[in-house]
Amino acid sequence: MEPGLDRYWVPSVFESAVFGTRLADAFFQIHTGGDIAFINGVLKQLIEMNALDDRFVGEHTTGFDELRQRLAEQDWPALESASGALQEEMARFARMYAEAKSAVFVWSMGITQHRFGVQNVLAIANLALARGNLGREHCGLMPIRGHSGVQGGAEMGAVPSSLPGGEPVTTESVRRFEELWGFSVPTEPGYTAVQMIDAAHEGRLEVLYSVGGNFLETLPEPEYVAQALRNVPLRVHQDIVLTSQMLEDPADTVLVLPARTRYEQPGGGTETSTERRVYFSPEIPGRRIGESRSEWEILMELAERVYPERRDRIHFGNAATIRAEIARAVPVYQGIEQLTKKGDAMQWGGPRLCEGARFPTADGKARFSGLTPPDLEIPTGWFLLSTRRGKQFNSMVQGERDALVGARRTDMLMSREDARQLGIDDGSPVVLRSDVGELRARCKIANIRPRNVQVYWPEGNVLLRRGATDPVCGIPDYNTLVEIIADSSGPNLDSRPRRSAVRTAADRMPR
Repeated sequence: MEPGLDRYWVPSVFESAVFGTRLADAFFQIHTGGDIAFINGVLKQLIEMNALDDRFVGEHTTGFDELRQRLAEQDWPALESASGALQEEMARFARMYAEAKSAVFVWSMGITQHRFGVQNVLAIANLALARGNLGREHCGLMPIRGHSGVQGGAEMGAVPSSLPGGEPVTTESVRRFEELWGFSVPTEPGYTAVQMIDAAHEGRLEVLYSVGGNFLETLPEPEYVAQALRNVPLRVHQDIVLTSQMLEDPADTVLVLPARTRYEQPGGGTETSTERRVYFSPEIPGRRIGESRSEWEILMELAERVYPERRDRIHFGNAATIRAEIARAVPVYQGIEQLTKKGDAMQWGGPRLCEGARFPTADGKARFSGLTPPDLEIPTGWFLLSTRRGKQFNSMVQGERDALVGARRTDMLMSREDARQLGIDDGSPVVLRSDVGELRARCKIANIRPRNVQVYWPEGNVLLRRGATDPVCGIPDYNTLVEIIADSSGPNLDSRPRRSAVRTAADRMPR
């Protein structure tokens, strides 16, 4: 159970700062990766209760009959085993949901960072559609992103599969931007982060330009990533902080370009929230670091030097002219050019998307997805492992201690029941072993579902297997199977890659 949902402190609110704020009233503990099975169980229960919004399903959706048939093929013992929850718990959730007049579904990377992350999200969408909780007041789907720049960056085209505005790379969208800008744009999707590292490892990447981020501490199998970075002839790292990946030797050259934060750039900047709100952040005066420049200035100057013949089309005199260009190139963002001072904001798409149950599909209807839960058989003596916790923003570790659970970065969270069965005491050193590595840690007794354990980033990445990615979006799976033994060698805590015969058990994880 996540302690921060039971009691959290908001310093700007007096009562919360003193007494804490409870964010959740009910908790449902399931297996790591058991989300689809749990949600399918809830849907089965809703069908048995006749608690669907039949009018909404009939008039505004397709595919429900296929989903109903798929659910009928999944019996309760199988759903209990895969989800880690009893039928009674799924029924309790279904009753709460059926009694609610509206619902907003919020999720983050615990849902998406799986080999079946896209299916996890589709399962949540099924649940929302089943009771018509889309396109009306107080309802909707709301993913939470990991960083403040992720949402807006993706909407501006900083993803391999889309052009600005989230447009897919198609003949029509490419033609529109070429006519708008007067030069050619890529006609094929680019590499994902995982594909970049694979290409570098195979010697197929001549230049790697990294704006923020740290592949070395955010991707599985760090040794593989390190070797890939060392293979690239030219690496350019543009960042506001020094990171470990910058220190890896290159095949030839490494350039480090110091950047400024969005609060330091002349003319201010914007960020986009997961509510689709674009906020203006004014420049904050103060000392600037050396030769650091605004992120956009660095990229613009580089583009001008590479393509001097295009300078008249890619030069921007200030941040305001960039916002004006965004409004021109991405119609849904029109209004961003009017954001000039603190407090200014806009919400693209209006207060609600899919208003009146009108969906952006060919027939205007939403799609149900018939999903089968992944096989989560846990071999005897093995545990489902999840990674990453609070105070960690990818490779940016904001604290050595997680105050919410009283754990250190070197701790492994385990249930009291599992620790008792293994003969491990709270605070005892342990070794976690997967098919690719091992990690030394200390056992921290926590309120976590039995047969599941959790460790922190970036330490836990040595346990994760590269190549285990979602086939649709390419996101790595940050979960695996591990065996755990008491560490009799002492308190020295480290981690190292490991390849051994335990692959057979880990291979049982769903792919």
